[in-house]
Amino acid sequence: MKFLDIKTDFAFKKVFGSDESKDLLISFLNSVIEFDNRQTITDLTIVDPYSIPLLKGMKDTYVDVKAELSDSTRVIIEMQVLNHEGLEKRILYNAAKNYSVQLKKGDAYHLLNPVIALTITDFTLFKNSDELINRFKLLEKKRFIEYSDDIELIFIELPKFNKIEGELISIQDKWLYFIKNAGSLDYIPKNLNQELEKAFNIANEANLSEEELDLQHKKRDWIYIQKSSIDLATKTGLQQGLEQGLEQGLEQGLEQGLEQGLEQGLEQGEWKAKMKIIENAARIGLPMQTIIELTGLDEEKVLSLLPKNK
Repeated sequence: MKFLDIKTDFAFKKVFGSDESKDLLISFLNSVIEFDNRQTITDLTIVDPYSIPLLKGMKDTYVDVKAELSDSTRVIIEMQVLNHEGLEKRILYNAAKNYSVQLKKGDAYHLLNPVIALTITDFTLFKNSDELINRFKLLEKKRFIEYSDDIELIFIELPKFNKIEGELISIQDKWLYFIKNAGSLDYIPKNLNQELEKAFNIANEANLSEEELDLQHKKRDWIYIQKSSIDLATKTGLQQGLEQGLEQGLEQGLEQGLEQGLEQGLEQGEWKAKMKIIENAARIGLPMQTIIELTGLDEEKVLSLLPKNK
């Protein structure tokens, strides 16, 4: 038995954003979103559900799942495997955009409905926090008085979730275990509820079409290339920085030389990572906007760095 890696955007949307997965999304959201007065989600509508024709190839992929709750609250759920410059600002922008586009010209402001942006990351985003789930709202700085609950940002960092199968107690534990580990399992864990068992069945590669599997594997390979490129460039840059730092340390003092060398090495590693991303992106035909988000460079700079034969 083999399951999809739920951390890829295609698999994530297949499980949580398809027409048949409404009950799964309700269960998952109820496990990670804290509502006032112990409210729970009882119904929702999935916006733009998973559809193979919309996901063909590596271009124009739609990576997030959007849902509208029965009280008209909008929820944006996004799976992020790769960190990139400006990620936190982009998430805030998307939440604000989804909030503002609700109104048409002349509409009253009281018609605006709340927006919840839920982002799951496969990397550590808040290094100064040990919390698995971080929630942000508009609050007064000194007394923490809530200004409005209309926009809420929720972040779940998977590297901070380290429970093994025997330690899974809550439904939240089981969902996060599923998202983080399904791709490496060859069996369905015991003691799951109905929704989790259904999620594993949807993610079972045996139940997917050949076309779907091809898309999933292409995306998984693309993510692997990007991660490998960044890791290799970073390691190379650090090694070069250490070597330069040692040489400079002999002349200028070991401590000062090491510090300068490390800084230069990190800069070189980051630049090599961006160059590798551009090279791979050009090879598989990624959209320009995606390349800009991954590298943090503007379009003019990306164009100047693209391989001449592309």
